Amino acid sequence: MASLTPISKTQFLFNKPHLKSSSPCLETFFQSSLVSKRLSFQFRVPFFDRMPLKAATVVSATTAEKPKKRYPGEAKGFVEEMRFVAMKLHTRDQAKEGEKEVKEKEEQAVRKWEPTIDGYLKFLVDSKLVYDTLEGIVEKAVFPFYAEFRNTGLERSEKLAKDLEWFKEQGYTIPEPSSPGVTYSQILQELSEKDPQAFICHFYNIYFAHSAGGRMIGRKVAEQLLEKKELEFYKWDGDLSQLLQNVRDKLNKVAESWTREEKNHCLEETEKSFKHSGEILRLIL
Repeated sequence: MASLTPISKTQFLFNKPHLKSSSPCLETFFQSSLVSKRLSFQFRVPFFDRMPLKAATVVSATTAEKPKKRYPGEAKGFVEEMRFVAMKLHTRDQAKEGEKEVKEKEEQAVRKWEPTIDGYLKFLVDSKLVYDTLEGIVEKAVFPFYAEFRNTGLERSEKLAKDLEWFKEQGYTIPEPSSPGVTYSQILQELSEKDPQAFICHFYNIYFAHSAGGRMIGRKVAEQLLEKKELEFYKWDGDLSQLLQNVRDKLNKVAESWTREEKNHCLEETEKSFKHSGEILRLIL
């Protein structure tokens, strides 16, 4: 009696190589390692043994890793991210990375640059109030990491006090703090208690902007109004570049524990920092 043992699909195709699946897609070729190269056979896997193309595509799409988004400056540390965002808010005249257009009359007036002594004194007084606030915040340290920024060498309050005393000795009346300085001081105090990431954005921009553009302003005012006298506000004890680097390192270390959302929130505060600092700067004119 003839055997009724079923023949597998693979055996069937192997024994009859002239029979091939009519499907044109996903051809798979096998070469037998048990026979010589001259006797190798080619055959196609039957369509019903293969994964449908659509299913294969879905699996591939779900298992592939989505590339991580890189933020400008991220590879160098979070301070570089803050610097990048800040530079974009400058005009092209102020920085090569600047993208801001000069539209407002106040900004056009700053470019003309016609400072007055009375305006400069208002600027110094309001600046001192802001620096007093910053130094008081890090001393109190509502959030423990604020204490990292004590005694950095960038502090300006004591220097400004000496400058205002010098003006007083020259016979000038020292004004009371005005609205821009008072408002900014209050904002900094509130942010420091409720929103540490936003506060750090202001902290960074105030100190680092003064060490760069602030010094340029000081030189221009000294040339036009003070017979080139250099005020204490624009002097630092020690190597300024090293003092700045020390603070960069501390800022980067603090930001390492932040989520991406917290970092983005910090960066989003940059424009507000520029707005309030700009209002104090315009007091000079």
